Amino acid sequence: MSEGVVRSLGTGRFLGWGALEASGSAGGILVCWDKRTLDVLDVEVGQFSISCRVRNVEDGLIWMFTGVYGPFSREERDCLWEELGAIRGLWDVPWCLGGDFNITLFQGERSRQGRTTGAMRRFAQMVDELELTDLPLQGGSGVIQSRLPRPTSDHFPILLECGGLRRGPSPFRFENMWLKVVGFKNLLRGWWQETAVRGTASFRLASKLKELKKKIKVWNRDVFGRLEVNKNLALHQVEHWDGVESERILSERETELKKEAKETYQKWVLLEELHWRQLSRNFG
Repeated sequence: MSEGVVRSLGTGRFLGWGALEASGSAGGILVCWDKRTLDVLDVEVGQFSISCRVRNVEDGLIWMFTGVYGPFSREERDCLWEELGAIRGLWDVPWCLGGDFNITLFQGERSRQGRTTGAMRRFAQMVDELELTDLPLQGGSGVIQSRLPRPTSDHFPILLECGGLRRGPSPFRFENMWLKVVGFKNLLRGWWQETAVRGTASFRLASKLKELKKKIKVWNRDVFGRLEVNKNLALHQVEHWDGVESERILSERETELKKEAKETYQKWVLLEELHWRQLSRNFG
């Protein structure tokens, strides 16, 4: 994992990261954190996992996170369980463990429900021995396929919400992402040309910029909307069609609607990336 690839995520100088490189058919792991919210005290890289001991900037709580990419074979899976046991003994702090274990804990987590296997029983035993809690998921059934199509397989991301940054009111800032919105440049040109001001050149410039700012703020509030809200609404549409598709085959029209929902969501994600890139440069 190169520095350039990680930096392309666009979170600027506040991005911290650790990685376990992919090896053969075994996938790699990338763990990223925001330095404004987390101080990373230690990082341990294993054969199938990467672990970080961190301290919350806001309240000083120390805890650890482990990202896992599980192997397929029984022998290597036993090595993973031993590795997790060793990690648990490293630091006596609260532990958040997540990733792709390549094994299910319950029969209901698979689309083809068969008998409970020895690997599933061993997984459950490991969860019990390490005193872990399987957190419930919202927004999806958690059902997986026994075989994912390649190279376009879909993996559902998991968001664990624990709070956020406390921010005060921020001054007006022109957002570069607005320039990517279809028609916005034409609006800017029209607003600028329709604003007539008399006086010196410097006075006219300052007055027109002031009027332009007012119009942009109204457009941002009434037309563009809140970035996070729009992104979440688009994501809900994607989740809706994912849920329908998990129950039955989509019609041609529904497939097109799902495609449009994904494109809309990707648009808002790209705009959000531009927003954070600009914000990171402003802090830099």
